[in-house]
Amino acid sequence: MTEVTVTAVMAELAGLEDAAMRAVNEKHGDDHGVNLGKLRAVAKRLKTDHELARQLWQTDDTAARLLSLLICRPKAFGRDELDTMLREARAAKVHDWLVNYVVKKSPYAEELRVAWFADPDPVVASAGWALTIDRVTKKPEGLDLAGLLDVIEAEMKDAPDRLQWAMNHCLAQIGIDHPGLRGRALDIGERLGVLKDYPTSPGCTSPYAPTWITEMVRRQTTPA
Repeated sequence: MTEVTVTAVMAELAGLEDAAMRAVNEKHGDDHGVNLGKLRAVAKRLKTDHELARQLWQTDDTAARLLSLLICRPKAFGRDELDTMLREARAAKVHDWLVNYVVKKSPYAEELRVAWFADPDPVVASAGWALTIDRVTKKPEGLDLAGLLDVIEAEMKDAPDRLQWAMNHCLAQIGIDHPGLRGRALDIGERLGVLKDYPTSPGCTSPYAPTWITEMVRRQTTPA
C-alpha cells in the first residue's frame, strides 16, 4: 500500500470525527471522536490489509490505530513488535483492542502474558492480567489460582486504576468460574470494597466483585 492510501484513510477518519463524541471519549482516556460502528464499517470495506494496518499504527492517531487493529493479521506480528505496540498504546481503547483482538490470537500470547504480568509498568502489567483472565476461564490448568488471589488480596486495593480494574476482573472471574475458590473471592471483594460505589447504568451488572460474581453465577444456574 502507498502513503496516498494512508492519507486517504486518514482523511476519511477525519471526516467521521464528531466533537461531542470526542468530548465523551476523552473522559475515558480515549482521544478520538469516531463512532465505533462507523469505524468497523470502514474496516469491513478495507478488509484485511496488514501492511496498511502497520502504516496506520505508525500515525499515532487513536482512530487510525483502532482501525489498524481491525484490519491487521494478528499472527503476522512478532513478539517484540507486539511488546513495543503495547507500550506505545496510549489510549485505553487501543490498549484493550490490542490485547483482545490481536495478542490473544498471537502465538506469543502466553509468553507475553508471563512477561507483562510481572512488568513494573502498571499499564503493561494490566495487559498481563487481562491475558491471565482469559486463561482463568478457558485454560486454567497450570495457573496458581490461589496464588493469584494472594496477589489480588495484597495489591489490588492500592493499585493504579487500569491495573486495579484488571485485578478486579480476575478476582470476579475466579469466583465465577471456580466454585472451590468462590467463597474466598467473595470475601476478598467484600473486605477490599474495590469499585463498590462505581456508578452502574440500569440493567448493567456492577463491577463490584461480590455483586458481579453473585449475578453471573445466578445466571448460570437459573434455567432459561
